Amino acid sequence: MNRQVSASNISYLVQYGLVRKIGYNGTTQVIKQDLLNYFENSYHYKRKQEWKDKLGADLNWALSFEQYREAQTTKHVHRLHPYKGKFIPQLVEYFLDSHTDNFKRDVYFRKGDIVLDPFCGSGTTLVQSSELGIHAIGVDVSAFNSFISNVKLGRYDIDNLKTEVGRISGLLVEFLKNSNTIKFENELVKELFFFNNKYFPSPDYRYKVKRG
Repeated sequence: MNRQVSASNISYLVQYGLVRKIGYNGTTQVIKQDLLNYFENSYHYKRKQEWKDKLGADLNWALSFEQYREAQTTKHVHRLHPYKGKFIPQLVEYFLDSHTDNFKRDVYFRKGDIVLDPFCGSGTTLVQSSELGIHAIGVDVSAFNSFISNVKLGRYDIDNLKTEVGRISGLLVEFLKNSNTIKFENELVKELFFFNNKYFPSPDYRYKVKRG
């Protein structure tokens, strides 16, 4: 399928009736052809074809990065804070790193160079430059954006950080012990289980509906 397909991907497709689940003995199995049919007719595949028809050989579909999961496109510090309009780190890496391909035929940046990002936003370019050994300077009109970037790029005492995280975690555990939060959440999960079983169709039913 030219992409990683995880267990959670398959569970999602089964849950929404997009592929059929085989067997009910505690393990989930699916038919490989169902997966192939889904991905070949999926939104991403159709989108690729539409752009290929428009651009032909000029299309560099590698820059869609559609093979990456959300956890990969928000790796490590990029997950610290949501930011609208943020591009993924893999896009920055593509232009900054030392690889070449049919579209990127020269290496433009090398270790020790300086990159200036005059509209740095949440600091994605700055972080990826630093990872590649490239110095980076970022400027942004928003003080909050500058704050996010500085937090991502700062040097920290890991031992002090561990101590502080432990202290905060301990306070949270104490808070939960002395509140009704966990009791309420357990009761809510039970009620949702009964509600969903009563009012929501099964994956098998959804699968049949989608196929008429």
